[in-house]
Amino acid sequence: MANKTEPEVYTSIARLYDLLDLPFEYFRYRHIREQLWQNITGEVLDAGVGTGRNMEYYPVNARITGIDLSPAMLGRARKRQQRLNCDVRLLNMNVTALSFKAQSFDVVVSTFLFCVLDDALQLPALKELARVCRKDGEIHILEYAYSKRPLKRLIMRLWAPWVKWMYGARFDRNTEQYADAAGLELVSETCLHQDIIKLLVFRLRGK
Repeated sequence: MANKTEPEVYTSIARLYDLLDLPFEYFRYRHIREQLWQNITGEVLDAGVGTGRNMEYYPVNARITGIDLSPAMLGRARKRQQRLNCDVRLLNMNVTALSFKAQSFDVVVSTFLFCVLDDALQLPALKELARVCRKDGEIHILEYAYSKRPLKRLIMRLWAPWVKWMYGARFDRNTEQYADAAGLELVSETCLHQDIIKLLVFRLRGK
């Protein structure tokens, strides 16, 4: 189990994922998701839809497509889709090799996907999101960052090996460093929970 890789890690924990994540979801993520999905309209890609935790917050005036590499996680998402009667198209797809045509989406949203992508996959994934985003569209990426407060940072460092082992995730991906190479510009960076969860908003460079 120590050598789990994506999506194998999520195949292993898909059935328990929502339970494992429940304390964080209830006390932290649900408020963030509500903020994240406000004022989003048009054709929208939810990249890394996971078990579908975002579905409850999808705007009624948006047409959502959700993708995920893990069939097991998508299976959980489809059950949530049926339970909520949510109008979303769910597809099994690799974010580094999307099958969509260029400029297919007005907005791309990604919640904690880049936290679990290896460093070598960060740029290819960001390039693909840029490719399928329309010229006047935006890419919204939610991810973790190490706190600048010494005690909080120490606690996160103590948690980091377990988070990496269980979820394949890291707190120091710093996805914004790949923006220029992906043809994007970072237009805003906002902390949505203390200084450890940040929302990165990108646009195509020069737009």
